Amino acid sequence: MSNQQVDKSRRTWMMATCAAGGVGGLATAVPFVSTFQPSERAKAAGAAVEADISNLKPGEKMTVEWRGKPVWIVRRTPEMLDSLKKTDPLVADPLSERKPSEITPMESCRNEWRSIKKEILVVVGICTHLGCSPSDKFVPGPQASLPDDWTGGFLCPCHGSTFDLAGRVFKNKPAPDNLEVPPYTFLSETKLLIGEAKA
Repeated sequence: MSNQQVDKSRRTWMMATCAAGGVGGLATAVPFVSTFQPSERAKAAGAAVEADISNLKPGEKMTVEWRGKPVWIVRRTPEMLDSLKKTDPLVADPLSERKPSEITPMESCRNEWRSIKKEILVVVGICTHLGCSPSDKFVPGPQASLPDDWTGGFLCPCHGSTFDLAGRVFKNKPAPDNLEVPPYTFLSETKLLIGEAKA
């Protein structure tokens, strides 16, 4: 057998060994790297989720999922914030003091606008009556199923509970409490972490 034949078979053997080692290394690395991502089970159990609000325009709402629940993030306009002064005397629990929830309210959200930053509302989008999901009714004024002096907020179509633009329930409605504020924190001006609050 010539030296050329030996070198050729050795080169083939080395290439096959390197390829097998590379595939084995990749197969080992992928599960290891994937452990850094929360699993679907962990997310459902309450793992924190990030929300990017960089594209959220004033007057718009986006929804993210946390603990299997919809969490609404609304970028309120100055007009929306002004409406809260009008609804203060009309809501059942203006400062979220009535019922201490297992999740809410954080001290940083015990205010008229129920948020860390005035313009950004973060609430769980589930009615506190029977667990329905309210509809957005941001446009003020008379509308079906709403009072003539409506200032904007949310309507639960199932039993007629209404909430203002801070998620506060109006008086004499079936829903016993305000919409929940989940624990959250701002990671930056455009990113929120929902499920964890700063101590």
